[in-house]
Amino acid sequence: MVADQAIEIAEIFHLLGDPTRLRIVTCCLEEPRNVGEIAETVGVSASLVSHHLRLLKTARLVRAERRGKRVFYATADDHVDCILKDMIEHVAEPHHEDA
Repeated sequence: MVADQAIEIAEIFHLLGDPTRLRIVTCCLEEPRNVGEIAETVGVSASLVSHHLRLLKTARLVRAERRGKRVFYATADDHVDCILKDMIEHVAEPHHEDA
């Protein structure tokens, strides 16, 4: 891995380190959602969701699709889906203490 890649990956993990942003991305995991739906699910204002979505879109973690007057957001690709689903599965596993 080259230094530039390490920096970009660290920035992505930094973005996902914010619980609100992480909840926004996971909200978009199964199906595209509009800002209002995301705000209601996550429990924050639509303006805060929009702010976070701009950051997540710039980092290529979500993509936007316009449908008429509404914009729907979904995870950007299978790579993002896999990372999120793997981490959700990982934290759901029982903790094992090393002997």
